[in-house]
Amino acid sequence: METKGRALRADSERTVRTILEAAERVLAADPSATMEQIAAAAGVARTTVHRRFATRESLVEALATWAAECFHQAVEAARPLTAPPLVALHQATANVLQVKIGWSYAMSRSAPSDPEAARVHADVLAQCDQLFRRAQEAGLLPEATDLEWTCRVYYALIHEAAEEGREVADIGVVDQLASRVVDTLLHGVGAPAQAATGGPVRGVDPYRRDGGERSPSR
Repeated sequence: METKGRALRADSERTVRTILEAAERVLAADPSATMEQIAAAAGVARTTVHRRFATRESLVEALATWAAECFHQAVEAARPLTAPPLVALHQATANVLQVKIGWSYAMSRSAPSDPEAARVHADVLAQCDQLFRRAQEAGLLPEATDLEWTCRVYYALIHEAAEEGREVADIGVVDQLASRVVDTLLHGVGAPAQAATGGPVRGVDPYRRDGGERSPSR
C-alpha cells in the first residue's frame, strides 16, 4: 500500500507540473487565457485542472510559487556561499536567466501570498547579498562599493538580459548573456579617456560625450 501511495503521489506531482508548464506557455502568449485553454495545452481534462486548482487565481498563484522555488534552486545550485565568488556570480546569473526566460509569465507576477514563497524570496535575497559581500572581500568590487546599489543594478541587468533572451532556447546563448551581465556589472560599459601613462588626459573631461576640454567653471 505504501508503494502504491508513493506512486500515486508521484503521478499527481507530474500532473501538477504538466499543468503548470502548460499554464506558463499559454499565459505567456495570452494572459487572458482560460482554464479550458490551459487544460487543452496540458493534454488533460478541464475537471483535472479544477480538481487541483479551484480557481484561475489559485492556479496563477501556484504558478508564481513554483517559479519562485525554481528561482531559489537556480541560485542555490550556483553555490553562492562556497564557490569562488566570480564562478558563483556567473553561474547564478546563468541559472537565474534560464528561469526568468523559461518562466517569464510566472516571474512577472507579484509575489504570492504563500508564506513559503515569501520565505524563498527572502532567502534568495540573503544569499545574493552574501555573494556580493564575498565578491567585495575577494577584490572583485572596490571596498567603497555601495552593495545595495550594486544589487539593484545587477537585478536590472538580469532583467534586461532576460528580455533579450526571451526567444532563446540555446543554453550557450544564455551563457553569453550571463557573461555580458557579469562583465558589465564588474567593469561597466566604458572607461574615462586615459593618457599613455595611464592617467586622465589633461584638459579633457572624460564625462563629456564629445571629449572636449573641461570648461573653466567645472
